Amino acid sequence: MNKPLVWMGQAVLYAALAAVILVFTRWPSYQNLPADSALIKLSISHQGKVLGDCVELTPEELAKLPPNMRAPVSCPRERSPLTVEIDVDGELAYRQVAQPSGLSSDGAAVVYHRIEVPAGAHAIEVRMKDDARSEGFDYTRSETVTLAPAEILVVDFDAAERRIILL
Repeated sequence: MNKPLVWMGQAVLYAALAAVILVFTRWPSYQNLPADSALIKLSISHQGKVLGDCVELTPEELAKLPPNMRAPVSCPRERSPLTVEIDVDGELAYRQVAQPSGLSSDGAAVVYHRIEVPAGAHAIEVRMKDDARSEGFDYTRSETVTLAPAEILVVDFDAAERRIILL
Protein backbone atom coordinates (compact mmCIF):
# COMPACT_ATOMS: atom_id res chain seq x y z
CA MET A 1 0.00 0.00 0.00
CA ASN A 2 1.18 3.51 -0.79
CA LYS A 3 2.31 5.37 2.38
CA PRO A 4 1.60 8.92 1.08
CA LEU A 5 -1.97 7.86 0.27
CA VAL A 6 -2.46 6.53 3.84
CA TRP A 7 -1.07 9.75 5.33
CA MET A 8 -3.33 11.84 3.14
CA GLY A 9 -6.34 9.79 4.24
CA GLN A 10 -5.39 10.28 7.88
CA ALA A 11 -4.94 14.04 7.34
CA VAL A 12 -8.42 14.29 5.77
CA LEU A 13 -9.90 12.31 8.67
CA TYR A 14 -8.19 14.56 11.27
CA ALA A 15 -9.32 17.70 9.41
CA ALA A 16 -12.91 16.43 9.37
CA LEU A 17 -12.73 15.67 13.10
CA ALA A 18 -11.32 19.14 13.81
CA ALA A 19 -14.12 20.71 11.74
CA VAL A 20 -16.78 18.83 13.75
CA ILE A 21 -15.20 19.94 17.03
CA LEU A 22 -15.02 23.54 15.79
CA VAL A 23 -18.70 23.52 14.80
CA PHE A 24 -19.80 22.23 18.21
CA THR A 25 -17.71 24.83 20.09
CA ARG A 26 -19.77 27.59 18.45
CA TRP A 27 -23.12 25.91 17.94
CA PRO A 28 -25.69 25.61 19.42
CA SER A 29 -25.28 28.85 21.34
CA TYR A 30 -26.12 28.69 25.04
CA GLN A 31 -27.18 31.55 27.25
CA ASN A 32 -27.42 30.82 30.97
CA LEU A 33 -29.80 33.71 31.71
CA PRO A 34 -31.68 36.25 29.65
CA ALA A 35 -29.75 39.53 29.33
CA ASP A 36 -31.92 41.43 31.82
CA SER A 37 -32.14 38.71 34.51
CA ALA A 38 -30.27 37.77 37.67
CA LEU A 39 -30.29 34.58 39.71
CA ILE A 40 -30.85 33.73 43.36
CA LYS A 41 -29.44 30.33 44.33
CA LEU A 42 -30.65 28.79 47.54
CA SER A 43 -28.00 26.22 48.49
CA ILE A 44 -28.10 24.91 52.05
CA SER A 45 -26.78 21.68 53.54
CA HIS A 46 -27.36 21.57 57.28
CA GLN A 47 -27.99 19.05 60.08
CA GLY A 48 -31.17 19.72 62.02
CA LYS A 49 -31.34 19.40 65.79
CA VAL A 50 -31.69 15.93 67.30
CA LEU A 51 -35.39 15.03 67.70
CA GLY A 52 -35.21 13.59 71.21
CA ASP A 53 -33.35 13.99 74.47
CA CYS A 54 -30.68 11.69 75.82
CA VAL A 55 -31.87 9.23 78.47
CA GLU A 56 -29.82 7.75 81.31
CA LEU A 57 -30.22 3.98 81.45
CA THR A 58 -30.93 2.20 84.71
CA PRO A 59 -28.65 -0.61 85.91
CA GLU A 60 -31.39 -3.13 85.00
CA GLU A 61 -31.60 -1.79 81.43
CA LEU A 62 -27.80 -1.86 81.11
CA ALA A 63 -27.70 -5.49 82.31
CA LYS A 64 -30.07 -6.52 79.47
CA LEU A 65 -27.68 -5.12 76.84
CA PRO A 66 -24.64 -6.95 75.42
CA PRO A 67 -21.40 -5.91 77.17
CA ASN A 68 -20.16 -3.91 74.18
CA MET A 69 -23.42 -1.87 74.06
CA ARG A 70 -23.54 -0.77 77.70
CA ALA A 71 -23.28 2.98 77.36
CA PRO A 72 -24.81 4.66 80.41
CA VAL A 73 -26.64 7.22 78.25
CA SER A 74 -28.84 6.47 75.23
CA CYS A 75 -29.22 9.29 72.72
CA PRO A 76 -31.48 9.26 69.66
CA ARG A 77 -29.89 9.71 66.24
CA GLU A 78 -32.82 11.00 64.20
CA ARG A 79 -32.66 14.68 63.30
CA SER A 80 -35.29 17.32 62.58
CA PRO A 81 -36.24 18.13 59.00
CA LEU A 82 -35.06 21.45 57.61
CA THR A 83 -37.76 23.95 56.61
CA VAL A 84 -36.65 26.81 54.37
CA GLU A 85 -38.74 29.66 52.94
CA ILE A 86 -37.61 32.55 50.77
CA ASP A 87 -39.64 35.66 49.94
CA VAL A 88 -38.71 37.92 47.04
CA ASP A 89 -40.31 41.39 47.09
CA GLY A 90 -42.82 40.35 49.76
CA GLU A 91 -44.10 37.21 48.00
CA LEU A 92 -43.27 33.63 48.83
CA ALA A 93 -40.93 32.47 46.05
CA TYR A 94 -40.03 29.02 47.40
CA ARG A 95 -40.71 26.76 50.38
CA GLN A 96 -39.23 23.33 51.07
CA VAL A 97 -39.21 20.87 53.94
CA ALA A 98 -36.07 18.75 53.43
CA GLN A 99 -35.78 15.45 55.26
CA PRO A 100 -32.44 14.46 56.82
CA SER A 101 -30.30 12.05 54.81
CA GLY A 102 -29.00 8.68 55.97
CA LEU A 103 -30.54 5.35 56.89
CA SER A 104 -31.22 6.55 60.42
CA SER A 105 -32.26 10.06 59.28
CA ASP A 106 -29.21 11.41 61.07
CA GLY A 107 -27.46 13.21 58.22
CA ALA A 108 -27.68 16.66 56.73
CA ALA A 109 -30.77 17.89 54.92
CA VAL A 110 -30.05 19.51 51.56
CA VAL A 111 -31.96 22.34 49.87
CA TYR A 112 -31.04 23.60 46.40
CA HIS A 113 -33.23 25.84 44.24
CA ARG A 114 -32.69 28.49 41.57
CA ILE A 115 -34.92 31.57 41.36
CA GLU A 116 -34.63 33.74 38.26
CA VAL A 117 -35.48 37.41 38.92
CA PRO A 118 -35.28 40.60 36.88
CA ALA A 119 -32.08 42.58 37.44
CA GLY A 120 -32.46 45.43 39.94
CA ALA A 121 -33.32 45.94 43.60
CA HIS A 122 -35.16 43.20 45.48
CA ALA A 123 -36.24 42.71 49.09
CA ILE A 124 -35.10 39.22 50.12
CA GLU A 125 -36.29 37.46 53.27
CA VAL A 126 -35.03 33.98 54.14
CA ARG A 127 -36.42 31.88 57.00
CA MET A 128 -35.06 28.56 58.24
CA LYS A 129 -36.18 26.11 60.91
CA ASP A 130 -33.94 23.23 62.04
CA ASP A 131 -35.71 22.18 65.27
CA ALA A 132 -39.03 20.34 64.98
CA ARG A 133 -39.68 20.89 68.70
CA SER A 134 -39.62 24.70 68.48
CA GLU A 135 -42.33 27.08 67.30
CA GLY A 136 -41.72 29.40 64.35
CA PHE A 137 -38.46 29.80 62.49
CA ASP A 138 -35.09 29.51 64.23
CA TYR A 139 -33.18 31.77 61.79
CA THR A 140 -34.26 34.71 59.63
CA ARG A 141 -32.47 37.18 57.39
CA SER A 142 -33.98 40.17 55.58
CA GLU A 143 -32.03 42.35 53.21
CA THR A 144 -32.52 44.54 50.18
CA VAL A 145 -30.06 43.64 47.42
CA THR A 146 -29.38 45.16 44.02
CA LEU A 147 -28.54 42.55 41.41
CA ALA A 148 -26.83 43.41 38.13
CA PRO A 149 -27.77 41.53 34.95
CA ALA A 150 -26.35 37.96 35.03
CA GLU A 151 -25.34 38.36 38.70
CA ILE A 152 -25.82 35.37 41.00
CA LEU A 153 -26.76 35.77 44.67
CA VAL A 154 -26.12 32.65 46.78
CA VAL A 155 -28.13 32.07 49.96
CA ASP A 156 -26.37 29.70 52.38
CA PHE A 157 -26.18 28.88 56.09
CA ASP A 158 -23.00 29.33 58.14
CA ALA A 159 -23.16 26.59 60.77
CA ALA A 160 -20.15 27.96 62.70
CA GLU A 161 -21.74 31.38 63.18
CA ARG A 162 -25.31 29.97 63.15
CA ARG A 163 -26.69 32.49 60.66
CA ILE A 164 -28.05 32.75 57.14
CA ILE A 165 -25.59 34.37 54.75
CA LEU A 166 -25.95 36.03 51.35
CA LEU A 167 -22.92 35.78 49.08
